[in-house]
Amino acid sequence: MARLIHERADVVQLLAEVFRAHGFEGASLGVIASETGLGRGSLYHFFPGGKEEMAAAVLAEIDRWFTEAVFAPLRVAAASGDGDAARAAMQRMCAASSQYFRSGRRVCLVGAFALDSVRDRFALAIRSYFTAWIEALAAAIETTGVAAAPARQMAADAVADIQGAVVLARALDDAGVFAGRMQRLAARLAGIDGAVLPPDLRLTQASPA
Repeated sequence: MARLIHERADVVQLLAEVFRAHGFEGASLGVIASETGLGRGSLYHFFPGGKEEMAAAVLAEIDRWFTEAVFAPLRVAAASGDGDAARAAMQRMCAASSQYFRSGRRVCLVGAFALDSVRDRFALAIRSYFTAWIEALAAAIETTGVAAAPARQMAADAVADIQGAVVLARALDDAGVFAGRMQRLAARLAGIDGAVLPPDLRLTQASPA
């Protein structure tokens, strides 16, 4: 059984690259079989639900990776209440994102599915991925002394920056675009300090009795 699980995990990695290259609709079973080296019988053995189950498994694996490498560290740092730990976690988020997206050379499959005609089929997984990212990052930003509402907006802007950088780097075939954007994002997150934000963005302090 352990070997079967290991093999299925390997197949999920291969499927992810097929979907990145061809999209959900373009990845026919014939294309999937050809590019994974598995026959249809083997594919249905691992994924009885067919291509939709394959895509769901890929999205679940992406979510697992980001939860371990990005979301959980941000949450732990936020729970610590330590602003420096939160900033360090945000820097690790930038590094992990660069690693995962290969400096913009790798498609964000969750984002691609969100823009595709299959969005509604995987709406829950897509929404959960982006919501988890924004909420974890917002919590870390709050820990540095920023109020909840602007922290969430800053987090949404940061995630949008990363997604946009992936698209632009691939459109221009220039990994430097992604690297530069990530460096600026990392610097911006490292410099967050509620004490130097405009008054309307600072944490509201309780009025003295």
